[in-house]
Amino acid sequence: MTQPTSQKIIRAGKTPTTQDTVELTYDARFLRRKVLTTSKGTRFLVDLEHTTSLDHGDAFELENGALIEVIAAREELLEVTGEGLARIAWHIGNRHTPCQIEERRLVIQRDKVIRDMLHQIGAQTREVSEPFVPEGGAYGHGRTHGHDHTASHNHHDHDHEHAHDHTD
Repeated sequence: MTQPTSQKIIRAGKTPTTQDTVELTYDARFLRRKVLTTSKGTRFLVDLEHTTSLDHGDAFELENGALIEVIAAREELLEVTGEGLARIAWHIGNRHTPCQIEERRLVIQRDKVIRDMLHQIGAQTREVSEPFVPEGGAYGHGRTHGHDHTASHNHHDHDHEHAHDHTD
Protein backbone atom coordinates (compact mmCIF):
# COMPACT_ATOMS: atom_id res chain seq x y z
CA MET A 1 0.00 0.00 0.00
CA THR A 2 1.35 3.42 -0.88
CA GLN A 3 1.77 6.13 1.69
CA PRO A 4 -0.81 8.97 1.62
CA THR A 5 0.61 12.28 0.39
CA SER A 6 -0.23 15.91 1.10
CA GLN A 7 0.68 18.63 -1.37
CA LYS A 8 -1.80 21.18 -0.04
CA ILE A 9 -2.20 23.21 3.15
CA ILE A 10 -5.53 24.54 4.41
CA ARG A 11 -4.90 27.58 6.62
CA ALA A 12 -6.29 27.85 10.16
CA GLY A 13 -9.80 29.23 10.31
CA LYS A 14 -10.63 27.79 6.90
CA THR A 15 -10.35 24.20 8.05
CA PRO A 16 -13.42 21.98 8.00
CA THR A 17 -13.54 19.10 10.49
CA THR A 18 -10.25 17.19 10.56
CA GLN A 19 -9.92 13.44 10.89
CA ASP A 20 -6.59 13.38 12.73
CA THR A 21 -3.82 15.59 14.13
CA VAL A 22 -0.05 15.85 13.96
CA GLU A 23 1.92 17.61 16.73
CA LEU A 24 4.90 19.62 15.53
CA THR A 25 7.34 21.94 17.28
CA TYR A 26 7.88 25.45 15.95
CA ASP A 27 11.01 24.38 14.04
CA ALA A 28 9.27 21.27 12.65
CA ARG A 29 6.39 23.46 11.39
CA PHE A 30 8.77 24.87 8.75
CA LEU A 31 8.98 22.21 6.07
CA ARG A 32 8.74 21.24 2.45
CA ARG A 33 9.13 17.47 2.20
CA LYS A 34 8.95 15.11 5.16
CA VAL A 35 7.22 11.94 6.37
CA LEU A 36 5.06 12.64 9.43
CA THR A 37 3.07 10.40 11.77
CA THR A 38 -0.34 11.45 13.10
CA SER A 39 -1.66 10.99 16.63
CA LYS A 40 -3.58 7.92 15.36
CA GLY A 41 -0.39 6.41 13.90
CA THR A 42 -0.98 7.18 10.22
CA ARG A 43 2.22 7.93 8.32
CA PHE A 44 1.95 10.38 5.42
CA LEU A 45 4.32 12.26 3.14
CA VAL A 46 4.27 16.04 3.02
CA ASP A 47 5.49 17.10 -0.42
CA LEU A 48 4.93 20.84 -0.82
CA GLU A 49 6.10 22.94 -3.75
CA HIS A 50 7.98 25.37 -1.48
CA THR A 51 9.25 25.35 2.08
CA THR A 52 6.26 26.53 4.10
CA SER A 53 5.71 27.87 7.61
CA LEU A 54 2.73 26.19 9.26
CA ASP A 55 0.71 27.59 12.12
CA HIS A 56 -1.21 25.87 14.90
CA GLY A 57 -4.60 25.04 13.39
CA ASP A 58 -3.47 24.71 9.77
CA ALA A 59 -4.19 21.36 8.12
CA PHE A 60 -2.57 19.07 5.59
CA GLU A 61 -5.02 17.91 2.92
CA LEU A 62 -4.25 14.39 1.73
CA GLU A 63 -4.93 13.40 -1.86
CA ASN A 64 -7.99 11.41 -0.70
CA GLY A 65 -9.46 14.58 0.86
CA ALA A 66 -8.68 13.66 4.49
CA LEU A 67 -7.49 16.55 6.66
CA ILE A 68 -4.72 16.31 9.27
CA GLU A 69 -4.69 19.28 11.67
CA VAL A 70 -1.37 20.78 12.79
CA ILE A 71 -1.09 21.14 16.57
CA ALA A 72 1.71 23.14 18.22
CA ALA A 73 3.67 20.65 20.33
CA ARG A 74 4.95 21.35 23.83
CA GLU A 75 8.48 22.74 23.82
CA GLU A 76 11.11 23.80 26.34
CA LEU A 77 10.73 27.60 26.31
CA LEU A 78 11.58 30.75 28.21
CA GLU A 79 8.85 32.96 29.67
CA VAL A 80 9.93 36.62 29.83
CA THR A 81 8.34 39.19 32.13
CA GLY A 82 9.31 42.52 33.63
CA GLU A 83 8.76 46.26 33.65
CA GLY A 84 8.80 47.80 30.20
CA LEU A 85 7.68 44.71 28.32
CA ALA A 86 7.51 46.68 25.04
CA ARG A 87 11.20 47.63 25.41
CA ILE A 88 12.08 44.01 26.23
CA ALA A 89 10.15 42.88 23.12
CA TRP A 90 12.12 45.37 21.02
CA HIS A 91 15.43 43.83 22.18
CA ILE A 92 14.13 40.33 21.38
CA GLY A 93 12.96 41.47 17.94
CA ASN A 94 16.24 43.24 17.26
CA ARG A 95 17.87 39.81 17.46
CA HIS A 96 15.31 38.31 15.04
CA THR A 97 14.20 35.87 17.72
CA PRO A 98 10.74 34.32 17.26
CA CYS A 99 8.51 35.61 20.06
CA GLN A 100 5.06 34.76 21.34
CA ILE A 101 3.58 38.06 22.50
CA GLU A 102 0.96 38.10 25.24
CA GLU A 103 -0.50 40.81 27.44
CA ARG A 104 1.73 40.19 30.49
CA ARG A 105 4.53 38.05 29.14
CA LEU A 106 6.67 37.12 26.15
CA VAL A 107 7.66 33.55 25.29
CA ILE A 108 10.79 32.63 23.33
CA GLN A 109 12.84 29.52 22.61
CA ARG A 110 15.45 28.78 25.27
CA ASP A 111 18.75 30.42 24.46
CA LYS A 112 21.43 31.16 27.05
CA VAL A 113 22.82 34.21 25.23
CA ILE A 114 19.38 35.81 24.81
CA ARG A 115 18.46 34.94 28.42
CA ASP A 116 21.63 36.60 29.72
CA MET A 117 20.97 39.72 27.60
CA LEU A 118 17.39 39.89 28.93
CA HIS A 119 18.63 39.71 32.52
CA GLN A 120 21.08 42.56 31.78
CA ILE A 121 18.19 44.81 30.72
CA GLY A 122 16.10 43.94 33.79
CA ALA A 123 13.81 41.20 32.50
CA GLN A 124 12.88 38.16 34.53
CA THR A 125 12.86 34.74 32.90
CA ARG A 126 11.37 31.37 33.82
CA GLU A 127 11.72 28.05 32.04
CA VAL A 128 8.37 26.65 30.87
CA SER A 129 7.19 23.71 28.79
CA GLU A 130 4.20 24.51 26.56
CA PRO A 131 3.15 24.92 22.92
CA PHE A 132 5.04 27.72 21.13
CA VAL A 133 3.00 29.94 18.84
CA PRO A 134 5.13 33.00 18.05
CA GLU A 135 3.93 36.09 16.24
CA GLY A 136 3.98 35.84 12.44
CA GLY A 137 5.69 38.22 10.08
CA ALA A 138 4.29 41.64 9.30
CA TYR A 139 4.65 41.16 5.54
CA GLY A 140 2.79 37.90 5.14
CA HIS A 141 1.89 34.57 6.63
CA GLY A 142 4.27 32.65 8.85
CA ARG A 143 7.81 33.47 9.81
CA THR A 144 9.43 36.84 9.61
CA HIS A 145 12.35 35.50 7.53
CA GLY A 146 14.66 38.06 9.09
CA HIS A 147 18.24 38.15 7.98
CA ASP A 148 20.82 36.11 9.82
CA HIS A 149 24.45 37.00 10.34
CA THR A 150 25.64 33.46 11.05
CA ALA A 151 26.08 30.44 8.83
CA SER A 152 24.51 28.07 11.34
CA HIS A 153 21.52 30.31 12.19
CA ASN A 154 22.50 30.49 15.86
CA HIS A 155 21.14 33.33 17.91
CA HIS A 156 23.53 36.21 18.25
CA ASP A 157 23.92 39.05 20.67
CA HIS A 158 24.80 42.33 19.04
CA ASP A 159 23.23 45.60 18.17
CA HIS A 160 23.17 46.66 14.55
CA GLU A 161 21.65 49.29 12.40
CA HIS A 162 20.09 48.19 9.15
CA ALA A 163 17.39 49.19 6.76
CA HIS A 164 15.17 46.83 4.87
CA ASP A 165 13.09 47.80 1.88
CA HIS A 166 10.00 45.61 2.18
CA THR A 167 8.22 47.15 -0.78
CA ASP A 168 7.68 45.23 -3.98
